[in-house]
Amino acid sequence: MSVNYHTLADFRVDHHEALDELLTQVLAVMMKEDLINLSRVAQDGMRVRASAGADTFRRERTLTELLTEARAQVEHVKGLAEDASVTAREAAAHKRAAKEREERIERALEELPKVRESKKTEEDKKEARASTTDPEARVMKMADGGFRPAYNVQFSTTTEEKVIVGVTATNIGSDKNELGSMLDQVEERTGVRPKEVLVDGGFVKLEEIESAAKKGTVTYAPVPAKKGEEPDYRPKPGDGEDVAAWRARMGTDEGKAIYKERCETAELPNAHVKTRFGLTQLPVRGLNKVVTVGLWMALTYNLLRWVSLTGA
Repeated sequence: MSVNYHTLADFRVDHHEALDELLTQVLAVMMKEDLINLSRVAQDGMRVRASAGADTFRRERTLTELLTEARAQVEHVKGLAEDASVTAREAAAHKRAAKEREERIERALEELPKVRESKKTEEDKKEARASTTDPEARVMKMADGGFRPAYNVQFSTTTEEKVIVGVTATNIGSDKNELGSMLDQVEERTGVRPKEVLVDGGFVKLEEIESAAKKGTVTYAPVPAKKGEEPDYRPKPGDGEDVAAWRARMGTDEGKAIYKERCETAELPNAHVKTRFGLTQLPVRGLNKVVTVGLWMALTYNLLRWVSLTGA
């Protein structure tokens, strides 16, 4: 079998289900060896630069024009098979490139309605754009304050052993809707629902906190406050019992001490995948492939943690 760029690229993303199952199996063995305590986890989102330039985002009219051109190019390269000056390999490469571009532009047009739904004003909806190189990528605010095409990679990590027990990714910059689904994933993978979860202010959504509590997980997250003001830990009108309990909990010394574990827990896997594994920009395009890369990172990181925890 010949090995080239496409072979390696395909191998990286062609085994999503197997990698997902392997992560579950690794966690099962670590749990059997009492290497994981799932009573408390921390979740964090990490925005990773997409494999798309900011200048690849186009409005609907331009995308429609580009699609017409791409389809014409697909028809043109079909004729290269009859051109004696072009080798069969070159003709196949041109055909593949033309077809992939056509498909990406079609996907960009399909993604535009989703982009519009995320916009708040009618003017912004009219200006909605999608990328011609990675249609599922979205422009997000990055850690340095700048705005670039990115994906939001999420890890759930045990606070005690710093082992990743949940992996997902979204093309939404906000973390507000990510808490419940990750807790469900951790329970599905391990058979154990975390008793406590630590998240930063970006995850604070009252419905998510209440839903987590109903399923048995207590949330530790900062109570929002206006700039320059101290948080108000008293119940608010409309608060349910679980939300009121969260506010009161975060006003206690014990609650604040527990929450401090979030930063050191979330930073370790994030630092590893960025600095040691080189995940500063995604090498793939498309949300499903991004999740697959996240699984590769989690598996590699967990195997290293396994060695560290056992002293092997």
